[in-house]
Amino acid sequence: MTPDFPKDPAQLRSARWFAPDDMRSFGHRSRLKGMGFDDVDYQDRPVVAILNTWSEMNTCHSHFRDRASEVRRGILQAGGFPVEVPVMSLGEMMMKPTTMLYRNLLAMEVEEVLRCHPIDAAVLMGGCDKTVPAMLMGAISADIPSIFFPAGPMLKGRWKNETLGSGSDVWKYWDERVAGNLCDRDWNCIENCIARSAGTCMTMGTASTMACVTEAMGMSLGGAACTPAVFADHSRLATRTGRLAVEMAWRNLKPSDVLSPASIENGVKTSLAIGGSTNAIVHLIAIAGRLGMELTLQRFDEISRSTPVLADIRPGGRFLMEDFYNAGGLPALLSRLTDLIDTDCRTVSGITLGEQIRDAEVIDNEVIRTRENPVSEAGGTCLLTGNLAPNGCVIKSIAADPKLLVHRGPAVVFDNYPEMKQQLHAPELDVTADSVLILRNAGPLGAPGFPEWGMLPIPKKLLQSGIRDMVRISDARMSGTSYGTCVLHIAPESAAGGPLAHVHTGDMIEIDVPNRRIHWDVSDDEIRKRRDAKPVTKPVPERGYGRLYAKHVTQADQGCDFDFLVGRSPGQEPGIH
Repeated sequence: MTPDFPKDPAQLRSARWFAPDDMRSFGHRSRLKGMGFDDVDYQDRPVVAILNTWSEMNTCHSHFRDRASEVRRGILQAGGFPVEVPVMSLGEMMMKPTTMLYRNLLAMEVEEVLRCHPIDAAVLMGGCDKTVPAMLMGAISADIPSIFFPAGPMLKGRWKNETLGSGSDVWKYWDERVAGNLCDRDWNCIENCIARSAGTCMTMGTASTMACVTEAMGMSLGGAACTPAVFADHSRLATRTGRLAVEMAWRNLKPSDVLSPASIENGVKTSLAIGGSTNAIVHLIAIAGRLGMELTLQRFDEISRSTPVLADIRPGGRFLMEDFYNAGGLPALLSRLTDLIDTDCRTVSGITLGEQIRDAEVIDNEVIRTRENPVSEAGGTCLLTGNLAPNGCVIKSIAADPKLLVHRGPAVVFDNYPEMKQQLHAPELDVTADSVLILRNAGPLGAPGFPEWGMLPIPKKLLQSGIRDMVRISDARMSGTSYGTCVLHIAPESAAGGPLAHVHTGDMIEIDVPNRRIHWDVSDDEIRKRRDAKPVTKPVPERGYGRLYAKHVTQADQGCDFDFLVGRSPGQEPGIH
């Protein structure tokens, strides 16, 4: 940004609270002074809120106390008045059944915090999975100048001579332990060293996927998504973000000025090109919905068919986020997609995306592949439809066994997660490598909250025989760090009366990923009989947030937002009283 922007303090939103010579404004100013602030701290300065999701129950954000101070430094350097406002922290590792249950709650909190306070601009500090879309959704609806500051990935783990990636290697080594190939001592050693530092998962999980999507959509500084959490570069990034937030306040550069249908599609293409998490689909649909735009699963699949996967990062590849950063990061990858993305889209920096990536350089062609040597030419994540998923479902094909992408086998059905956990490893379970494991009642309503249960464990007796992948189908999500032939997000879900509710063990199930097809080999007459014999009642909790959630959450193909929050916000400002 150039410094030639107008600076009229009377135009600041916060001036409504502090500038008038009346009793209410007297009260606002006097309460600031009660906290030790003086006139010079806030008069004629943009008020920049630091929305901090720090929590000691969220490892990914455990460095945010320091980063908030560094953001504050940048705000002060640029002449702003920083105020730190804590908002709900969504830490996937600690919260049950899933942070996805609370994504919309954080989005509502962010929207209302921004709307009701004297805030001219905001720095959104998040990272762990659902904090990213939640904060963006809230900021979009409030439509107050906002910039996202990502937590950054943790450092690579190390055990003996193995490089460890959180999440992905947890699944791998747990399978070996269940199979009897890993002793308790080694398992404990892995536990002690797999999470090496503060920060989000160092694989291309949902956190890094959404950070990259956010950067590609123009809502964070260039290079922000991949900077490791504990690098000095991350501290400098925090300060730069604070400085830019002040300029955004003076310019009144709002999310509605940055985000557009083209920038949303840039986010979709980026998610696909980095081999990103399937969760990004749900979040991008919700983000687009807050802008009054429709992003369908069909459109996502159309883009998937023409977007190559260039980031060779686990779980769909070999490397980790620290390697991606060292290879040039997201700007370098985007520089190889300029014919596919819209480089004229605006960013929070006040320049176009093309200008932001103009000087980017790929340093390692193994980590960031060339267009001539992609990880996959197209289709890293695919949409399937059929009579088992009339409204669609998804599979991360680059993380699946290629031999299973076309498969037919008998269903082994579990009604819920506790049942699966109890029965899966039983020696008497009638299951083979050709079976199709099915978990239902794991969707937005059924769990509730749409948890990451979709990478169903492989039965112990199959693990002991050497099997490491099989077809698994559910109305759940799976972690972005997960892998395997897992069909996810079946819509409508079983708890909403979807076909999955009526599958019986032994029914034949087919998937054909190249032809984007999923089929339940049961006649329409038989399906009607089963529905009549076992009608589904939508579960609704008796009280509290759970009741609100159950009454208003949409299905996976619609983004799982609350139906009353979809669409552009009317933009109401708080009253004068």
